Amino acid sequence: MPQQLAYLEQYKQRVSEIIGQQETERLISQSLTLMTLGGNDFVNNYYLVPFSARSRQFALSDYVPYIVSEYRKILMRLYELGLRRVLVTGTGPLGCVPAELAQHSRNGECSEQLQRAAGLFNPQLQNMLDSLNQEIGSHVFIGVNIRFVTAKVACCGQGPYNGIGLCTPRSNLCPNRDIYAFWDPFHPSEKANRIIVQQIMTGSTDYISPMNLSTIMALDAMENV
Repeated sequence: MPQQLAYLEQYKQRVSEIIGQQETERLISQSLTLMTLGGNDFVNNYYLVPFSARSRQFALSDYVPYIVSEYRKILMRLYELGLRRVLVTGTGPLGCVPAELAQHSRNGECSEQLQRAAGLFNPQLQNMLDSLNQEIGSHVFIGVNIRFVTAKVACCGQGPYNGIGLCTPRSNLCPNRDIYAFWDPFHPSEKANRIIVQQIMTGSTDYISPMNLSTIMALDAMENV
């Protein structure tokens, strides 16, 4: 993420050389940013291998507030760089994705460890966003709650639940991707993403807080009249 922040700074510099600094700041402030946080911190870090370095360093109850505090620094840096509308999603049902079921499930049950991690992380992430917005005095960071009810089998993959390996021309491929929640062992299908985006645009505060994107866009339009 520090590298991605550096890329953003480079982008601002390059754009300002074309349209000037003032127009660049206006462009950045009116942009919409989407950040998805947390999944890899657990799947590909804390629980990647038994007794991982992070799991030896932190108990899960201490690791979650640690990474949330690190994300707070990153989000504040985005604000300092001029971003004013940032959608922040937490994790989905980490323990129920096809990759986890294929590797760790005997009877189709979700991983309790990863489900517990997601259950701890998402509320603390939202609390942090609320705190940041209060500190800033504006609804800059919008929390998105991914509450998709997962299916167990990916559309494209190999092995149990199509949860092994990458989606390749030799993979098993489902006949109708529109009825699958997962495209590959990790990632939501286009159909699932459309449902998620619909909730981002028009959903209630059960899905997006403090308000949905349509409301935000309407408020921004009124301010720019």
